[in-house]
Amino acid sequence: VIDLANALIAMGARINGAGESIIEIEGIDELSPLAHKVIPDRIETGTFMAIAGITGGDITIRGCMPEHVQAFLVKLKAAGLKVEETADGLRAAGPARLKAVDIETAPYPGFPTDMQAQFMALMSTAPGTSIITETIFENRFMHVAELRRMGADISFKGSTATVRGVRKLKGANVMATDLRASASLVVAALGAEGETTIHRVYHLDRGYEKIEEKLAILGADVRREKSMTR
Repeated sequence: VIDLANALIAMGARINGAGESIIEIEGIDELSPLAHKVIPDRIETGTFMAIAGITGGDITIRGCMPEHVQAFLVKLKAAGLKVEETADGLRAAGPARLKAVDIETAPYPGFPTDMQAQFMALMSTAPGTSIITETIFENRFMHVAELRRMGADISFKGSTATVRGVRKLKGANVMATDLRASASLVVAALGAEGETTIHRVYHLDRGYEKIEEKLAILGADVRREKSMTR
């Protein structure tokens, strides 16, 4: 929102309060042309860092903005990941064994609701119990049933989910229900034993560009196939 407002202001718009709970906009007759570089996606950054965590891998993400993912970085470090800023991004290395961490989603700059599902997948193999509280949206635990198919021990009531870490997830046939749920299944699949087939991955394309190609570059055995009946 702030980046959009800044671009519009540079085009001549009259906007006050960007990033606050109330935004005031005064209409004008015409906006001027602008060349603007869109900020990198903090949720894609967080998703790849979660992948580093669940696989025990070491991933360097170039072109991201560390200041936009601080709430997530705090929780990743608490979970045992080694995270450091590089000259042009972030490097995340997963631990041999994760630590259970509680999260509560909140508006920016708090923990993003769009990382809740991916973090739940990460916590599914962390010894101990993690409590995940969703405060932004209702009915945002649709990924739980699919993670359970992979062996995750998760229960939820209302806006709170309880994740009891298991030693290892197992590959399964699962179905993506939305964008972030599909991302959580990718995270879980990469950390699971055996092969996982994720159906309806077209949801992923709304938020991730050619994610299977990026994962393959990192060494993952992943491919996109034509739709099959589950």
